[in-house]
Amino acid sequence: MTVAALLATALLFGGSVLYSFGFAAFLFKNLGAQEAGRLLRLAFPHFYVFVIAIASIAAALRLPTDGLSAIILAAIALSTIPARQILMPAINRASDAGDKARFGRFHGVSVALGLVQIAAMAYVLTRFL
Repeated sequence: MTVAALLATALLFGGSVLYSFGFAAFLFKNLGAQEAGRLLRLAFPHFYVFVIAIASIAAALRLPTDGLSAIILAAIALSTIPARQILMPAINRASDAGDKARFGRFHGVSVALGLVQIAAMAYVLTRFL
């Protein structure tokens, strides 16, 4: 069970880092800003489902051996739900309306949440040592 929990947590961490720092940068480097934004808008709901599902699985697998890690992973899953259902649509509405200030605020919250989640994932990984 511990190996499965480690692999699930590593998948969550690696997938989140790759999506956040690799995929988005790749799109903006290789496509125009409008096309990159359109593709990211299509991809984000799937990414959020990935985070919710894998964090939940990792939390369940970690619960028998490390309650704190399980709580952190569950918090990652739970905090991603409002990000997907509330924050992402707000970002899209601000972008569509051309409201750069509102877009910047909401996007900043989204980025901060993602960075906190990635740091939390890294912390959970260190607890396997």
